[in-house]
Amino acid sequence: MRYVIYGAGAIGGSLGATLHRSHQEVVLVARGRQLEALRTSGLTLQTPHGDVHTTPTTVGSVRDARIGGADVVVMAMKSQDTAAALLELREASDPEVAILCAQNGVENERLALRLFGNVYGAFVHVSAQNLEPGLVQLFSAPAHGVIDLGRAPSGLDERAAAIARDLESGGFASRVDEHIMRWKYAKLLSNLANAVEALLGPRAAGGEIVRAARAEALTCYRAAGIAYVSGEEHSRRVAGKEVLLPVNGHARCGGSSWQSLARATGHIETDYLNGEIVLLGRLHGVPTPVNEALCVLAAQMAREGTPPGSVARDTVEEQIAACSGAR
Repeated sequence: MRYVIYGAGAIGGSLGATLHRSHQEVVLVARGRQLEALRTSGLTLQTPHGDVHTTPTTVGSVRDARIGGADVVVMAMKSQDTAAALLELREASDPEVAILCAQNGVENERLALRLFGNVYGAFVHVSAQNLEPGLVQLFSAPAHGVIDLGRAPSGLDERAAAIARDLESGGFASRVDEHIMRWKYAKLLSNLANAVEALLGPRAAGGEIVRAARAEALTCYRAAGIAYVSGEEHSRRVAGKEVLLPVNGHARCGGSSWQSLARATGHIETDYLNGEIVLLGRLHGVPTPVNEALCVLAAQMAREGTPPGSVARDTVEEQIAACSGAR
């Protein structure tokens, strides 16, 4: 199989570098400064065990990748970019292509299933960072992290098993699961903290806000009848497979939403993480003022180019109160 990595940031770059290093055929689809750096100097992957330089084929659009039905397209962009990316992909690829959503949230698979029949969800538990063009850092050992997958919305097939084997050969812990969306809904619970970290900073005392956001989510899950794996099962899966270690003497600065603000991309994924809970709340009559407030503030920060960690806790609490009063 050939892997077309659509979005060469922290996760996409990590996958591209590790698969290419394990002798898989890889094409990276990138844009902007990342595209320029990859074409000029290749991709550098830094890990706790040393640096690896790779030079996978890099193109600026999926049309240039000439995607066929036997290829696997790994969707690795942020969720707010998925809909446009899928439309471009439909115009430039075989309809039988495999679409692997290696992304946070649960909306990407739903979007992909509108346009493609072979869609796979991936539970991605990987601590990666991309703050400079052409440079990706992975902070875990002995494995690079956990990437499990299965057909969306459910099911298994040989292609999923083959992808899992390739991910294992690249250094990730990977297995197939016929109910992969249960894992993605569990991961969404942890991703609700991304906005809090982006707003307040990684070392701020935001635990109470995170717990309140997750409590809203669990109420929504119950109202909607959504199945998800337990925290204990989640912990058992990742235990011992992702021990965080420094890279070149430095720990990871922050998660994916923190990185979006640090790179001043102008947008952030919160509407597809905390916003998923807001959507469920509105569909099922569950108040979600904490998640609503986090969406409002994160969007404002991204729009205004505010650095991560610049919001005071009082501001968050005031916005939560405002969202509570608006109902």
